[in-house]
Amino acid sequence: MTDWYKVGKLVNTHGVRGEVRILSSTDFAEKRFAKGSTLAIRKEDGSYLELKIITHRSHKQFELVTFEGYENINLVEQFKGLTLYVSADKQEELEIGEYYYHEIIGCTVVSEEGLKIGRIIEILSPGANDVWVVKREGQKDLLVPYIESVVREVDVNNKTITIHMLEGLDV
Repeated sequence: MTDWYKVGKLVNTHGVRGEVRILSSTDFAEKRFAKGSTLAIRKEDGSYLELKIITHRSHKQFELVTFEGYENINLVEQFKGLTLYVSADKQEELEIGEYYYHEIIGCTVVSEEGLKIGRIIEILSPGANDVWVVKREGQKDLLVPYIESVVREVDVNNKTITIHMLEGLDV
């Protein structure tokens, strides 16, 4: 069974020739949406429909693509609002200290003293560095910047992240 990972959301059609507008959620947009690449959407029965890209261009904050066999607006209307996925075997090896979102989301966050803080539920990308949103029991979410002085150790195999609680981080 193949694992699938989210790379974007198909938000609308674009024109009448089957082009669709995608809001990308991948750091590898040029590769993911390149001509000849294969992405998939999840059907109602839980299976995946693979779609081969035949055209790609960027426009404003969107990726515009056309899929082989779906070169008409009437054929792609059904895809509006659906999520696009890439198969696990098409993912690149990352550098040390780089992680895919699916490796980080769901990890348990602990302090250097070993106290459980919470679980990562979301990753934000506001600018210079990512910010990990940590869900805590009975408290508001903690925003943890992914910087060396805060994130001390990432163990994706054990789904554990150790952080240093800088003064002012928990306000």
